[in-house]
Amino acid sequence: MYREWDVELKWAPFLLDPSIPPQGRERARQTTPDTPKSHLEARGESAGLEFRRGRTFTPNSMLALQAGEYAQHHGTPEQVTAFHRGLFKANFTDFENISEVEVLARIAGEHGFDADDVRDALTTDRFRAQLDQGIAHSYEIGVTGIPTFIFNDRYAVVGAQEYDTFEQALTQLGAQRRDGAQPNGGTPPPDPELSDFD
Repeated sequence: MYREWDVELKWAPFLLDPSIPPQGRERARQTTPDTPKSHLEARGESAGLEFRRGRTFTPNSMLALQAGEYAQHHGTPEQVTAFHRGLFKANFTDFENISEVEVLARIAGEHGFDADDVRDALTTDRFRAQLDQGIAHSYEIGVTGIPTFIFNDRYAVVGAQEYDTFEQALTQLGAQRRDGAQPNGGTPPPDPELSDFD
């Protein structure tokens, strides 16, 4: 969407489960090979994202969120998005422990960041204060789950939605396409379900 629309993209941190200890938490498998695909799995698959089954461990995401703050501070929007997709793959597809500094430094290096500097930033908590402020802000504006997409610091689309939903939201809010084309062939779109955070 960022490639097609004249918008500023910013990833905001959110801690979904603050009760997970720093070392992570073991968990029971929640699906079997015979369990039908969930709506989320099917939608992820259509977008090229694999939710692999068989997970038995949930990592603490604080260091991964700090790495995300590092990426946002040092990378282009495209690079930051690619880094987050790398984190997603590591966690949900490859079952890597994204609470480990070396895993995060390697992923960052694979996406053009300085792995040594990322390692240093994570071991010294260089972005911890910035992260804490970002998480607090997410709670303050009413975010309760992920993903949540916030427009103009006021409206939100919650959950994994179809592309058309975001296109309609951007059109309703007056955003322009980068190529100057009229969205939906110039036909006014139906109003998406935008939650007002005010």
